[in-house]
Amino acid sequence: MMTATQHEQVGEGAHPKRWLALGLLGTAQFMLILDVTVVAIALPQMGLDLNLSREAMTWVVAAYTVTFGSLMLLGGRSADLFGSKPIVYTGLFIFTAGSLLAGLSESGGVLLGGRVAQGLGAALLSPAALSVVVRLFTGDERNRALGIWSALGGGGAAVGVLLGGLITAGPGWPWVFFINIPVGLIVLAGLLWVLPPLPPGAGPRPSLDILGALLVTAATGSAIYALTVAGELGWTSPQTLIAAGAAVVLYLLFGWRQKTAASPLMNLSLLGRRSVGAGVFVILIATALMVAVFFLGTFYFQQFAGHGPLTTGLLFLPIALATMTGANLGGRLIARLGARSLGAVGMLIAAIGLMVPALWPTTVATTIGISFGAFGIGALFVVAAATALGQIGPEEAGIASGLLSTFHEFGASVGVATVSSIAALSLATDGGTAGFQQAFTAAAIAAVVAAVISTIAIPRQPART
Repeated sequence: MMTATQHEQVGEGAHPKRWLALGLLGTAQFMLILDVTVVAIALPQMGLDLNLSREAMTWVVAAYTVTFGSLMLLGGRSADLFGSKPIVYTGLFIFTAGSLLAGLSESGGVLLGGRVAQGLGAALLSPAALSVVVRLFTGDERNRALGIWSALGGGGAAVGVLLGGLITAGPGWPWVFFINIPVGLIVLAGLLWVLPPLPPGAGPRPSLDILGALLVTAATGSAIYALTVAGELGWTSPQTLIAAGAAVVLYLLFGWRQKTAASPLMNLSLLGRRSVGAGVFVILIATALMVAVFFLGTFYFQQFAGHGPLTTGLLFLPIALATMTGANLGGRLIARLGARSLGAVGMLIAAIGLMVPALWPTTVATTIGISFGAFGIGALFVVAAATALGQIGPEEAGIASGLLSTFHEFGASVGVATVSSIAALSLATDGGTAGFQQAFTAAAIAAVVAAVISTIAIPRQPART
């Protein structure tokens, strides 16, 4: 057992294996984010082998992101109540088991079941893992750790496209799931060895707010579903409006529940804190821009430029490297420049990069422009994490991490729904690249507007603890 002094040292970043623990946890997070996009290029082959309809193929992606996003708060709160370590282990085990089920599937129903299990495991693992990182590191060292964390998570989406292309062209689509199994087992064994005791907060342990969890899960699932179908059916379609209306009602009920419950799932005032609210806004924008880049880029490369899945994956290699480089550099610069300045610069870089394919829609220009924009987007992930979590105590690290991860998934849905709607409407009348150009332009304008908002919302002082 660790003494109180040893626990304090761990909290101050003194644990000797903290960087190895970060590497293992970052690998797990990389795997979770990668699984959002790795199946995209493999979807056509999955559809042929399993005789999937177009709607079923859409849900191969959506089943994971909806479950992942809607259960994130439950995962974060569970980490606060029961300790980060057991939730990390449980989430990693469920995700790995879900990957095995998805890889072995011989029907669409089993495949979707595996994706839901993956999403459940990810929802438990992601906020709990980030909570561990926040507790193991402090000060400037925490900013560096968050930079590495953001680099791995931010680059996961782009690397997923590359890996999906390589695997689909090689051993076949089941291996986009099977590859998670050895990685998950190795990470689990490593974490059992390196993680120190990280008990939940002192004092009587409140019960888990199951009703609140069900309400926020249903609300978030409805909202993500509305954003998902909006890209295909339109923002004014009955399905979109009904799902959005249900989300609003359920969120209001969730807010009422949190004010009346003896042990609420979350303290609603947490979102009212300037640093947390600003960090949530930045992660929403950063993820929306990143997923918009992924969606538009892959569709353009394959639909109009005529490249195959392997070539498309390789074209995303510089984009992945740029994202990780921007996040790593952001982690080193944030203490010197401050989160406000770095956030504004990152969004402006993203806007400039996104305008390149908007003006010159060619393979070379699109790759260069998206890579430049991804460099700025990578830094935004660090700004979001450092701003939202910089002043959070250990007893709230799990729920704050869950909030950040929840809005990460919201951002993904917002990005896809928005740019697909813009591109689809334009392509219906033009038939050329005008749809892509208008969608890239809209994303660039959103980045500029977000830069202005960030300079007001993000606290002036550097994100230090």
